[in-house]
Amino acid sequence: MAGQRGKRGGRRERLAARAAKPAVDPCPPGQVGGAYKPLSDADLRRIYDTALDLLEQLGVGEVPDRLQKDLLAIGAIDNGKGRVLFPPKLVEEAIDQAAKTFILHGRDPARSIEVGGNKVYFGTGGAAVQTLDLDSGTYRPSTLDDLHNFTRLQDTLANVSWYTRCCVATDVPDNFDLDVNTAFALIKNTTKPTATSFTLAEYVAPIVEMLDIAAGGPGEFAKRPFMKAHISPMISPMRYGEDAVDVVYECIRNNIPISCITAAQAGATAPATLAGFLAQSLAETLASLLMVHAIQPGFPMVFSNWPLVIDLRTGAFSGGSGETAVLNAASAQLSNWLGLPSGVACSMTDAKAIDAQYGMEKGITSMAAALAGGNLIYESSGMTASLLGASFEAFVLDDEMHSNTYRALRGIEVSDENLGFDAICDAVLGEGHFLGGQHTYAAMERDYFYPTLADRDEPRTWAENGAQDAWARARARAQDILAEHKPQYLTPEQEREIRARFNILSPS
Repeated sequence: MAGQRGKRGGRRERLAARAAKPAVDPCPPGQVGGAYKPLSDADLRRIYDTALDLLEQLGVGEVPDRLQKDLLAIGAIDNGKGRVLFPPKLVEEAIDQAAKTFILHGRDPARSIEVGGNKVYFGTGGAAVQTLDLDSGTYRPSTLDDLHNFTRLQDTLANVSWYTRCCVATDVPDNFDLDVNTAFALIKNTTKPTATSFTLAEYVAPIVEMLDIAAGGPGEFAKRPFMKAHISPMISPMRYGEDAVDVVYECIRNNIPISCITAAQAGATAPATLAGFLAQSLAETLASLLMVHAIQPGFPMVFSNWPLVIDLRTGAFSGGSGETAVLNAASAQLSNWLGLPSGVACSMTDAKAIDAQYGMEKGITSMAAALAGGNLIYESSGMTASLLGASFEAFVLDDEMHSNTYRALRGIEVSDENLGFDAICDAVLGEGHFLGGQHTYAAMERDYFYPTLADRDEPRTWAENGAQDAWARARARAQDILAEHKPQYLTPEQEREIRARFNILSPS
């Protein structure tokens, strides 16, 4: 009978049940977003129409010759004044033919994810040049060792659904060596979907040769590309960047999925008004889509429209603000309204320490983006100090935060069993409480997330256990993971071949 009470267990049994891994994960990645809609339907249409007007009447400047030829071939117009214009019909054709969903492959197929639709995934991004040192608790320049360690650490975190290098190895020359060593750190230490950037177009093909070695032989990477490219082909306001456009051509030629990132700054490279910002940023991201459409219609592209905010009093970047929260949520809503795979950037706290400001800013911005249905939420794990810093402790704390966010997105399932009529009657007419009842145990396994870092002890117990704050608990967890998790995702033969062909600077 539904709701029938089982034999009540003792306190020890209840604690053991809480500690046990739930039979069903109550908050897995890929929950459905879209309930938060900061823009009305009329707002969406007006912003979109303004973006179309910008593309048709103002157009895009500094168009590289090769791209201009390809754009004119599909119906763009040269206005004779150094700008290329896009008729609305051409824009809508590009949207219609764009990839609506696609797979981000992991080298481990079980870790692949489908991008698009209404599913939400948290991942990483950023190019931090400083690392919050685990031992000293202060910032220092990021190193190649840090990049390897960050990659190993996140490999254990269930809510980092794909991994983009989060820091720049400042101890490696900023040339091909930096790009190849960055890609090597990713394939050596994780089998999740990955992402990287390419400084120059000529770096793409050689790095694909390295990825082929990891994939099993020449041409194998292109069959299941497990690394995508982060590219910023638009320079705000409203012009193309030639080096980045060249990288786009090479990535498409090598079947590397791309995130075309627009990262305008409100009040600096885009209007300070939020509506005006969204109109320009949408036009710029559509210009990236038009570029891809001209090269290869329907090629997998994440519509990565990332609104960035600055403090207009000082010019300082403001990644943890309420404006960042609402702009990125609105950006996700716009992209999803167009039916395009959306990428936004949130959880970019301005805090330097792992403190109250850190938690407040990350929680507000990442929850808003998730509720709005951002398919891929970049920068959401590990970033601090307005994207200048990356933190090991932040990675593990953010992973737990994402579990709570996914639980909120999952919502409340209403069914006869969950409404619990029989269980209520049973408790009222029986022992007068729900502790130890079968209905409670079933919900405990299915509906509740139990954090391991957040402290729920009473003050006396907390004090007896050392009165640790979240920073200290996260530091200990990160240190434990780095001491224990040393994956071997390349065979010795693969690693030897890579080291023989490329200048790999990390030790074997």
